[in-house]
Amino acid sequence: MSKGLYLGTFMVGLEQKVMGGNVPWTLHHQHADYETLKPASQSKPIVYPKPDGKLTFDRLSSVFISNTNHEENQPAHLTLKDASVPVNVNLRTYAGPESRYCPAAVYEFIKTDDGNERLQINAQNCVHCKTCDIKDPTQNIVWVTPEGGGGPNYPNM
Repeated sequence: MSKGLYLGTFMVGLEQKVMGGNVPWTLHHQHADYETLKPASQSKPIVYPKPDGKLTFDRLSSVFISNTNHEENQPAHLTLKDASVPVNVNLRTYAGPESRYCPAAVYEFIKTDDGNERLQINAQNCVHCKTCDIKDPTQNIVWVTPEGGGGPNYPNM
């Protein structure tokens, strides 16, 4: 730890002790993360550069590296409270944020045979980060712990 960081941490601890946790600049959490998402009409799309394969990688290669494994016949650990919400609300209002905020490409909007969109959940890619629990603007995604200890297996941790 650098001296500056150590001193800063010490000073914050000292201020909290002396003032009983009532320092005038204490930050208060005002909103849950999902409540702060703006509609797509109020936002500019972000154009990300293509992964270079050296410093940056595509999502599915990163999922492969995580050694993620889920049993085929286990119950789904990702479900929806209402299957119509991803298209009728999230896609229309927020341009389908679940297809962007998930680091493992679990949520994918695909065209059906009749030309409509539907949300496909690729639960086998899930790395159990629970971002969907935090970011889903409608809190429609239900994440439960999978059976059998499946999921990412980071061998070097």
